[in-house]
Amino acid sequence: MPDSTPQTSVPRCIRLGSLLLVTLALAIAPPPDAPAQQAAAQQAAPSPAAEGAEWPVDRGTFGATGAVPQTLPPNLVELWRYEAGEPVETTAVVAEGRVFFGDVDGVLHAIALADGAELWKLKTEAGFLASPAVAGDLLVIGDLDGVVHAIDPASGKQRWKYATEGQIDAGAAITDEAVLVTSQDGNLYALGRKDGQLRWVYETGDQIRCRPTIAGDRVFLGGCDGRLHSVTLSSGKQAAEPLPLDGPTGSTPAVVGDRAFLPTQTGSVMAFDWRAGKTLWSYSDPERPQEFRNSAAATADRVVVASQNRQVIAFDPSSGNVLWKRSLRRRADGSPVIAGEDVWVAASDGRLYRFALADGEEKWQFEVRGAFVAPPAIAGDRLIVANDDGVVICFGPPRS
Repeated sequence: MPDSTPQTSVPRCIRLGSLLLVTLALAIAPPPDAPAQQAAAQQAAPSPAAEGAEWPVDRGTFGATGAVPQTLPPNLVELWRYEAGEPVETTAVVAEGRVFFGDVDGVLHAIALADGAELWKLKTEAGFLASPAVAGDLLVIGDLDGVVHAIDPASGKQRWKYATEGQIDAGAAITDEAVLVTSQDGNLYALGRKDGQLRWVYETGDQIRCRPTIAGDRVFLGGCDGRLHSVTLSSGKQAAEPLPLDGPTGSTPAVVGDRAFLPTQTGSVMAFDWRAGKTLWSYSDPERPQEFRNSAAATADRVVVASQNRQVIAFDPSSGNVLWKRSLRRRADGSPVIAGEDVWVAASDGRLYRFALADGEEKWQFEVRGAFVAPPAIAGDRLIVANDDGVVICFGPPRS
């Protein structure tokens, strides 16, 4: 993915995404169309029976762990492809048997997980570099103009909108009462789930490019100001003094229990005890400086990151000791994903890798034309990944 700067001030964080392509798309985009009202769009798509069959937000959980407990079957095949027609630079999300994603031309797509059939499409005025988030009967997605869209996931009908003052680069978090969304205007917004009315705003003073992470009554943000922010969920007040990072970050904090893990663009992977408000460990490659522009995948016994220098690195979450390293042929702009005993990495050369979580052994590789910009989603026994050719691919076990 080419490096570029946003249309606002010169950033302290490097934004991901093909902004030039997006800008051209916005310049010629027609007025928004109404969603297709086909009969198929009104019917609930079949829900997979497998446990853990949903990936409702870009990092799988609102704790942003990028991890699910189930291991995918050993022999995966391509089950279907869907042609979006425009580049897709975000992770698809999966809920109730439907797959949702936005493209850089501002079209929000809903397709069936079972066979990739189109359910509905909604055209908006600006492109998407943020993934959707789904909770129950609500889908939320932010666009490049800074507008938050609330959608009925079954029909594609718009429910409400809210305009922030900056580009939205990351997915939302949804609670029973509120929608939480970050913006390049430096604010975290809490909006009413039902009506989109503003409840509170938390200001960081610099751009925010990560998704808010929820753990208990806390919301965590990694900022371009080089700090890890902790916010009280109910009030939007600062819950604790921000913890210092060694530089700016656009990564989403991954929270497992009392620990938060966060890579930075200046080359560190950091671990914090967020309850105690202290740094547990910090790693910097002693041999070659790294740069981290994506998020960590984390479980109770592994933390995995991917750097811009083509390195995939696994750590002991307690000590920060490196457990294994593997080199890719090209960098991975998308974050790693942990599924049971495996780590999945989608690289910028169109290669999808499967590594053993225990020791990093490469177990499987698949290559397509085009680049993977965002990580895959894991839903039950299926993996869904999209590329910058606008192709969405679903892998799963062979059909019986």
